[in-house]
Amino acid sequence: MAERLLIERLGQRGDGVAATPHGLVYVPYALPGETVLAEVEGDRGRLLSVESPSPARVAAPCGLFGTCGGCAAQHLAPTDYEAWKTGQVAAVLRQAGLETEIRPLVHAHGAGRRRVVFHARRVETDGRSRIAVGFMAARSHALVPITACPLLVPELARAPEAALALAEACSKSAKPLDIQVTATLGGLDVDLRGHGPASPKLRSELVQLAERLDLARLTMHGDLIVGRRPAAVQIGRAEVELPPGGFLQATAAGEEALASLVLEALPKAKRVADLFAGVGPFALRIAERAAVHAVEGKAAAMLALSNAVRRTQGLKPLTVETRDLFRRPLMGPELKDYDAVVFDPPRAGAEAQARQLAASQVPTVVAVSCNPASFARDAAILAAGGYALTGVTPVDQFRYAAHVELVGVFQRPRTTRARRTLG
Repeated sequence: MAERLLIERLGQRGDGVAATPHGLVYVPYALPGETVLAEVEGDRGRLLSVESPSPARVAAPCGLFGTCGGCAAQHLAPTDYEAWKTGQVAAVLRQAGLETEIRPLVHAHGAGRRRVVFHARRVETDGRSRIAVGFMAARSHALVPITACPLLVPELARAPEAALALAEACSKSAKPLDIQVTATLGGLDVDLRGHGPASPKLRSELVQLAERLDLARLTMHGDLIVGRRPAAVQIGRAEVELPPGGFLQATAAGEEALASLVLEALPKAKRVADLFAGVGPFALRIAERAAVHAVEGKAAAMLALSNAVRRTQGLKPLTVETRDLFRRPLMGPELKDYDAVVFDPPRAGAEAQARQLAASQVPTVVAVSCNPASFARDAAILAAGGYALTGVTPVDQFRYAAHVELVGVFQRPRTTRARRTLG
């Protein structure tokens, strides 16, 4: 049923929020202050028309905006966009009872996203079935075919074409296929997911296809199909060969911004623990001036970091440990020799590790997060343990998406450290 709605604010996902007698209604692509006509079902509204546009409404740079679900806020003017992203962080901190300085949003899109995941599905077009690759529509299982995306680095310009060729080669499988493509120093690094084990015939076809597409490396669920050149990225002064399908910050500028904020918080640190260290985006940079112990649950990431350390001259001692920090966080006795700890967990946060840090005497703790909600929970644990949250900096490397990352710095007051030591 179509209803006329007054949009009051933006929600966490970028939807316009309207208050109605029946409760809140969330309308994608509507902006605060606008009167819109929307087809309402439950608490969701589908935007039909904007009767009174907001001054903050701008033309979207991509013609697929509103159809493709990859972006939430291409229609929002820069100043309002910054306020929305910063407001997300402020809101969750306020809900957690945390007060601190929130610094201006750091724009970290840079040259664009250097990794992307395409979905491959069979679609019906004009009565004919074909394989298509693209992104999903917002809150839908419908595929939006993609031939180009303006948010990707130039090195990924041919990624949609390569993904389609690989999907067509795997099309005999009825399973949906996901294709992760990463731009590396050696070229495109591709990991196919969802197909299941490849037959010898398919593996041979994929090897030939990787040659024709000039891929650096092709893997399937992390299993190597063919490696033609090292799939490496530059991290500080080191070159790191990525584990197949491994995690990497979405943009190079985002990684640089996060690392810069981490280093800024550690001006005098001599011995640092880097927890949930991944392939070392922080550890390798910290090691240019301090000793580091890097801990990560994925053995492949630790092996990649170890290999990079061996090949890089001029670093301070950097040791690695493969350990599940969700089940086995570093405990008090293990933390006592560090004068700073950095942790950058997945979206779920690091509750168990935060509890151990809260009971420790580590002077400085730096938390990096891709989820303000789990950050706020962990920050509240540290605050309850006596740490002061001295500042939070939001970082935007997912331009136009609802995601926002942040770096928070915690200091244990000297009086608290002395009292706990004496106690």
